[in-house]
Amino acid sequence: MYTSGAELGSVAAERRRPGPALTPDDRDIWRDPGRMGWREARDSGVVQSYSFDSYQLEEEEMSKDAPERGVLALSEPDFEEPIPDDRYHGIYFAMLLAGVGFLLPYNSFITDVDYLHHKFEGTSIVFDMSLTYILVALMAVILNNVLVERLSLHTRITVGYIFALGPLVFVSVFDVWLEKFTTRQAYIINLVSVGVVAFGCTVQQSSFYGYMGMLPKRYTQGVMTGESTAGVIISLSRIFTKLLIPDERRNTLIFFLVSISMEMLCFLLHLLVRRSRFVRYYTSLAQGKAAGKGHDPRDNGTGYRVHHDVTAEEVRFGNGVTMPSDRQTEEGVDDFGGGTYVRFDAPKANVRKSWPGLRDMIFHRYVVSRVIWAYMLSIAVTYSITLCLFPGLESEIRNPTLGEWLPILIMATFNMSDFVGKILAAVPYDWSGGRLLFFSCLRVVFIPLFVMCVYPARAPTLSHPAWPCLFSLLMGVTNGYFGSVPMIQAAGKVPPEQRELAGNTMTVSYMTGLMVGSAVAYAAYSFTAPGSGTRLQTLHPLNATGF
Repeated sequence: MYTSGAELGSVAAERRRPGPALTPDDRDIWRDPGRMGWREARDSGVVQSYSFDSYQLEEEEMSKDAPERGVLALSEPDFEEPIPDDRYHGIYFAMLLAGVGFLLPYNSFITDVDYLHHKFEGTSIVFDMSLTYILVALMAVILNNVLVERLSLHTRITVGYIFALGPLVFVSVFDVWLEKFTTRQAYIINLVSVGVVAFGCTVQQSSFYGYMGMLPKRYTQGVMTGESTAGVIISLSRIFTKLLIPDERRNTLIFFLVSISMEMLCFLLHLLVRRSRFVRYYTSLAQGKAAGKGHDPRDNGTGYRVHHDVTAEEVRFGNGVTMPSDRQTEEGVDDFGGGTYVRFDAPKANVRKSWPGLRDMIFHRYVVSRVIWAYMLSIAVTYSITLCLFPGLESEIRNPTLGEWLPILIMATFNMSDFVGKILAAVPYDWSGGRLLFFSCLRVVFIPLFVMCVYPARAPTLSHPAWPCLFSLLMGVTNGYFGSVPMIQAAGKVPPEQRELAGNTMTVSYMTGLMVGSAVAYAAYSFTAPGSGTRLQTLHPLNATGF
């Protein structure tokens, strides 16, 4: 219900009581985003609340003709909006495919390891791709963490999809299909493409973790399960294309086309799901704009709220500051006898939204990190140990009988067991940060076990192919579980309005672990590679093939 200015003026004329003027600093106390009025009766007095909003104006279009005055709003008591239901688990399935979308492009580049080894024979192409991806990804996740308050969530995710799809299409058409480049050019183009994919997918990934932090916990688990599903899909795709199509160039081309189709499907589902009532409800709730909070979603203005308690002789503002009623103002606030009416002049209408300062950004991240530091360390340790071994060292394991099939089978085993581990992470169990960190550190035992599968180079200590498959199985299950649980539980340790920032902060730790693991993998490759200087002379063996 809205009350006209004329009616309010007549009441004001009858029941005016002057008071001392309020300072400009005091006026700033009133400002509180939202638009709400409510009224409740008490035994010995009347409590009233009014809300005045000054609407934001576009500087170029509306500032000249918009009046600099407020709008008085008296609204009915609020009713809670019913919580939307994820009917048929469609949102969960879409989020699982979202997880597929931001790891599928990179997996597409490294899983066709047989094609890479044949085309770039004698090089450390898989290690170079892994290190390129991690270095670019770490810079991208830090950039995304800085821009989380400055660019919208949808903008960051859309840019991520575009950067992920572009290199896949380019390499599949111009390198695999048309073969327009020499071997050296193709080597560089593949590394650059992996770098572009790393930037896009990481911005997309860290944005999604912040996104999922605003939804119930099971959706974070769904996204992380999708990451493992990407590995399973790509591994199976590579196995079947290699089995069914003998020609290596043709089966690699079809393999890339399957990946491109899946990535486009993930993007289209994201565009549909972000407009769903379920997602809009939870994202609005986390941002303090839910309808149940009494905020009109169509209202973009700024305003302030006052609660005048006649019995207690105080006025409480929206930010919790209280003022005695004898400090009401002549200029802008009028108090009327009995406390039945309070009137305000609205603040100036021309409001400019400013970006947070560097000091505020650092402080917000520090506060969040103090709460979830154990979870940050746990996920960093988990992924650093995994990246020490996968995909680089595992791609170097050979067997005279299985040949190039062995690294493909080992990677498929890891991806499938990682998928199982992330499904197990959905089982409710409240881990403490310290225990998660302890069990994550125990996984370091996998490093010497895998080294024994490739060293000495001519006759490894554990030469039977069953050993690396078994170790890959166990490493995948533990990676899926201890890589998911910290991400799932960390968001629940902070208030709802900080969950997107917590998700982004966890992704920074995740990427830091990946970078450390990749650096150790390079050292391990130098240690286990047959002959000295193999990696340093990466391109030398190919001089006769187009360099």
